[in-house]
Amino acid sequence: MAGFRTFLKAGHSPTLLASFVYFTYCCGVWVTNGAMAPFIKDSLNLSPAQLGVMLSVPIFAGALMRFPLGILAQYIGRKNATLVEMGGIAIALLFGYFFVDTFNDLLAMGVLLGIAGASFGVALSLGSGSFPARYKGLAMGLVGAGNVGTSLSALLAPQLAQAYGWKAVYGIAAIGLLVPVAVMIIFAREPDDVDKHAGMREHTACLFEKDGWAFSAIYAITFGGFIGLATFLPSYYYDQFGVSKVQAGQLTMLAAFMGAALRIFGGWISDHWGGINTLSAVLVIISVTLLACGMAGGSLVVTTLLLMLCFAALGAGNGALFQLVPLRWPLSTAVAGSMIGEIGALGGGLVPNAMGLSRQYTGTYFWGFALFSVLALCALGMMRYMQIRWTRTWAEKGGRARTS
Repeated sequence: MAGFRTFLKAGHSPTLLASFVYFTYCCGVWVTNGAMAPFIKDSLNLSPAQLGVMLSVPIFAGALMRFPLGILAQYIGRKNATLVEMGGIAIALLFGYFFVDTFNDLLAMGVLLGIAGASFGVALSLGSGSFPARYKGLAMGLVGAGNVGTSLSALLAPQLAQAYGWKAVYGIAAIGLLVPVAVMIIFAREPDDVDKHAGMREHTACLFEKDGWAFSAIYAITFGGFIGLATFLPSYYYDQFGVSKVQAGQLTMLAAFMGAALRIFGGWISDHWGGINTLSAVLVIISVTLLACGMAGGSLVVTTLLLMLCFAALGAGNGALFQLVPLRWPLSTAVAGSMIGEIGALGGGLVPNAMGLSRQYTGTYFWGFALFSVLALCALGMMRYMQIRWTRTWAEKGGRARTS
């Protein structure tokens, strides 16, 4: 506890709290359609392929909006950028409540929900901005634990949809938006870790570097896998095992919570053991558990345990990756994080599509799981090659922060 108190005193803890609340809410809203997918599928009679498209649209849209929001944050400030974004979320939720009646309306709603998915890079940079380099991993891990919003959405949205109808959930979420807005206004303070004299070229330098694309590829597995699976699992449980729509959400919540909680551990262990070492371990676990899930489709218990382990690794991997980002781009963390988040999160949009197509054309979800198992191993091989140069230039052995 003494060490944690020292950590809190090293930066501005109220901003850390505000960033966590904001990110938790945004994550919950982002996957709302996934949490309610069994209700939406039955209401609109969607095919497996249509369901995959419906679930992937918010992920793709959120990914594409991350980098523009990061750029905006560099010029109007991260706190102001969060308030602008939450205004957009309010418009999106009201559209869903009043105007969504057809599949095409649902796709438009998915694009608008992507506004919530844009929050990632700004939230992590705002929350960790006032903390020194040696605590960046833990600070980003704590803010990133706002991924727990996905588990809250999976738990609450199906129950609310069953009680009031799935469209009413959008209206309830719009009312809930008042909480993160108030917390952000009252508690958050803009950090000073930005080079105010840097121009657009300096801010976007990560776009022109191999490291930025390497980080994005890894993040496509860790966060892409997390958000893609969290969005798809309610439909998977409902279709594969015949559980109720509410039970499907509860089972998804167990896995998603593991991913959110272990993100903190991933940031913390990376500060001590190194982000590269941590990522090496988690990518192996992700690959093995995904392949095992594909072969365990006959057992609800085994599948749930495997998914909990997989999500734990995904969460730890997310924390580990973003322990490395501020070490590599110390003066443009918001933009670098948003760019990596944008490209990496696109991987999440592939998950529902791959699963839906696998189910529709082969009658099984196995090939969707197998595809991402192989991609995790490819990311591991690429990282082990790249880390040779990383540890000679901007990081200590294993991916720890340099002491000098």
